[in-house]
Amino acid sequence: MEKTKKVSVIIPVYNGETHLKKCLDTILSQTLRDLEVICVNDGSTDHSQEILESYAAKDPRLLVLTQENQGAAAARNHGLAHATGEYLSFLDADDFFEPTMLEKAYENAVSHDADIAVFRGDRYDDTQERFVQMDYSVKTRQLPAKNPFSFHDIPDYIFTVFVGWAWDKLYRRDFVMQDETMRFQTLRTSNDLFFVFSSLVKAKKIYVVDEKLVHHRINVKGSLSVTRERSWDCFYQAAKALQSELKRIGVYEEAEKGFLNWTLHFAFWNLDTIEGPGYEKVYDLICNECIDSFRWFDHERAYYKGNLACYDRLCVMREKPCLEYLLDHYRSSEAQIQTLQDQKKKAEDSLKEARKEIQEIKDSTIFKTGKLITAVPRKVKRMLKGEKNA
Repeated sequence: MEKTKKVSVIIPVYNGETHLKKCLDTILSQTLRDLEVICVNDGSTDHSQEILESYAAKDPRLLVLTQENQGAAAARNHGLAHATGEYLSFLDADDFFEPTMLEKAYENAVSHDADIAVFRGDRYDDTQERFVQMDYSVKTRQLPAKNPFSFHDIPDYIFTVFVGWAWDKLYRRDFVMQDETMRFQTLRTSNDLFFVFSSLVKAKKIYVVDEKLVHHRINVKGSLSVTRERSWDCFYQAAKALQSELKRIGVYEEAEKGFLNWTLHFAFWNLDTIEGPGYEKVYDLICNECIDSFRWFDHERAYYKGNLACYDRLCVMREKPCLEYLLDHYRSSEAQIQTLQDQKKKAEDSLKEARKEIQEIKDSTIFKTGKLITAVPRKVKRMLKGEKNA
């Protein structure tokens, strides 16, 4: 009987020819050699399939699966069904990785008997070709004093201590497979949110590997993350499904404060980062379905400490249609700009006046006389200093 691999790496691939080779190179050259790499070609129309087949011909650890285009979530679930490893790694085809990533994640997970190991990463700006720090991916101040830990140690922070993506985490396969609900949602965006957060709540042990091991590529041309106006309500569908799951497993009361604070912040993040007609759709979604589902106003303002600005905005928004809100915001911004311009002009005028007064003092007879009087002591000091240094 063939020995179980230590890690199964699952990578959905859709038109990824530009960065796919670097992704595969940094996976297949990992210091952890005992792995299987399952690449799921999600209906690519470029040369991704040829690249995958050429790599599979050279390295038997790589398995290539194909499916009609159904999205990254369906591709991950497809790969998961074929995985045999002790642990699971869900990666993106345009990211790249430190050579010791899987080894360090796996060894720490095993030695601490963890269901999930989380590690750090940074961002690589594909347009500017530079690395950008990503300290928020593991919020140190929200971690408990012990490591490993579980949801019950930080119920108010379990949805904010990490980010709701899967590529900086390693999962015990038995832990995932024993729960049929723990799968990726077939949404266009936010499709890993339910899987990640429900698994964090259900894990008995979560271990943090405090090292930067993954490089997440951003500003990639054609990325779904930059075309969210076509999937403007996915964040709500994901959060609503997570809420239902928390209630189903009987932990919603314990998780409620953390969940509601996170959904409030997440809703406004989606509003403030969407463009075009999607803005009004998200605005109306927040003011109607989100308020009804998440019942933010069942709690007083102080309940949202850390998200008070979001709460205050919501209080204003629910009383106004989107256009009126935007017009008021525009007028307020214009007024603030005018105030800043007035303050800048006053500061410049004060600076000019101060410079004028200083010049008048310098030109005065008293200043020149005082300068002459102090010239001799300064010269003596320089002479003494020179003798001391000789």
